[in-house]
Amino acid sequence: MYWTLELASYLSDAPWPASKDELIDYAIRTGAPLEVVENLQAIEDEGDSYDSIEEIWADYPTDDDYLWNEDEY
Repeated sequence: MYWTLELASYLSDAPWPASKDELIDYAIRTGAPLEVVENLQAIEDEGDSYDSIEEIWADYPTDDDYLWNEDEY
């Protein structure tokens, strides 16, 4: 299983919180690449729901990862 920013971006608008099966269904319905579906299928499912993409891919960049100060703009 591997994630890239491009692959993870297909799930950025997913209906969070969502279960593994709901995310797979969403990826298929929105036409996400096969790699996204395969990555979701490779997740060990414990029956939990995920609140965001960060719970699936911990390295997903957040606003805190950028070095600019939004208050200056």
